[in-house]
Amino acid sequence: MTREATALFERHRKTLDDALAASARRDYWSAFPEIPSGKIYGETAKADGEAAFEARLGKSLDLPGHPADAGEAGAEVSPYGGALGIRYPRASVEALIEAASRAAPALAAAGIEARVGVCLEILARLNKASFEMANAVMRTTGQGFAMAFQAGGPHAQDRGLEAVTYAYAEMTRTPARATWSKQEGKGDPIVLEKEWRIVPRGLALTIGCNTFPTWNGYPGLFASLATGNPVIVKPHPSAILPLALTVAIAREVLSEAGLPADAVLLAVDEPGAEITRDLAVRPEIAIIDYTGSSTFGSWLRQNARQAAIYSEEAGINPVVIAGAPKFSGMCRNLAFSLSLYSGQMCTAPQNVFVPAGGIETDQGHKSFDEVAAGIATAVDELLSDPARAMAVCGAIAADATIERVRSAESLGRVVRASAPIEGAGDVRTATPLILAVEASAEDAYSEERFGPIAFVVACKDADDALARAAASARARGAITAAVYATDEDFLARAADAFAAAGANLSCNLTGGIYVNQSAAFSDYHATGANPAANASLTDTAFVAGRFRIVAVRRPQAA
Repeated sequence: MTREATALFERHRKTLDDALAASARRDYWSAFPEIPSGKIYGETAKADGEAAFEARLGKSLDLPGHPADAGEAGAEVSPYGGALGIRYPRASVEALIEAASRAAPALAAAGIEARVGVCLEILARLNKASFEMANAVMRTTGQGFAMAFQAGGPHAQDRGLEAVTYAYAEMTRTPARATWSKQEGKGDPIVLEKEWRIVPRGLALTIGCNTFPTWNGYPGLFASLATGNPVIVKPHPSAILPLALTVAIAREVLSEAGLPADAVLLAVDEPGAEITRDLAVRPEIAIIDYTGSSTFGSWLRQNARQAAIYSEEAGINPVVIAGAPKFSGMCRNLAFSLSLYSGQMCTAPQNVFVPAGGIETDQGHKSFDEVAAGIATAVDELLSDPARAMAVCGAIAADATIERVRSAESLGRVVRASAPIEGAGDVRTATPLILAVEASAEDAYSEERFGPIAFVVACKDADDALARAAASARARGAITAAVYATDEDFLARAADAFAAAGANLSCNLTGGIYVNQSAAFSDYHATGANPAANASLTDTAFVAGRFRIVAVRRPQAA
């Protein structure tokens, strides 16, 4: 371990200790403040971050020493309008593999504390750059600023820290050395000196997504780096900048710590000239972290058989409404969940299962149509102010999502039509489309329809609604599930049903917590127990397979 890396570990030791304690308690804890306040980050931090982002537009991003044998690439166009014009160093697959392979021995030899110290320093510097990152995330993904700051900055940093914390705990679970003694008969005992080494799996590939490049990208990136695996970061071609800024900071910290900067590399491409497949199948790639479509996820599993793959893919998140202790609060809560970032979240609800005969609420009996209308009206009220609507919904990340909304209009009875946000101009926007369908119309609602599209499904009764929702989660995948009910026995049955389906369940949410949200160090994001994901952020399984423990033993010297 270098002196510089030792200093980094000691500098951030309290943060690590607090994170270890928080992961055991599972109560609220965060290392990085989520409020974009000048009192926390500095009075000029917001303006400085925006200026730093603007200064990058139309220029080449400098990554000192980074391979660039293929020139430059970059063709990002913001969902808010306009090309970013940023060019990034472009390396061939061969150059990336060679550079990462050269970095691997030194990274592995650095030791646990050195690597963890480096990771903690990278996260600390990313936190200081949160306002620039917020602008980068907002302008590449279409998120509103507040969400881009939180999800792209502090919340992503917490998820990265969580992965480092779990990695450290697993790597230090086995002692580095021990003396083993066994008495054999009446003679002297057999005494062995034993040593255990952490051996990284190999090169890691992080494949970023278009909508949450840092939040979904950081867990795998930091889990691999902390466990000694050089990481090649492959951003989505439409959202390169957030991960490129991350790579720049990581390389800076690695160099200062006396470790190879090429332990973290950037792999950029452009639409029509993608390199992801070529990278993924290289025999040197031992770990792949992926967030995206099930189509490409299936391709990875079929073709990148040499790698351990941690993936999050498509899912259909259900809501079951069997009753409503607080009908208005339920409708407002679901309205926000459906509207947030225009439904472009892997945790956003899609299918709302409601008894056809209606439900009992604190406002008396509500028919199926009244439940659907209540949710639609709450969406209208939430988005009635254009400025608030823009802040909540943000922009649509891809043209394909707009087309998906248009195509979905014919799939059921329109309860609430989707429309552009008033005054948004050329910004690509769409408010939630809400459709009512019969339970038999499974072709309409039994596949993920990514974006602001929701179905209210008329079921035989509450038990049928629960059975259909849980079966959908088991068969098609779900990261989140929600249930509303006044009957405690029904809530208990729902908890059992969704546990068996591998979907995390929220019950009777009516206030300021939403089914979309999950908190690092307390909530597990996905479970790995249904088709929506084969991994969980973050549990021990997410980190333990990224290294192996190899022993050396010898007789104790006389």
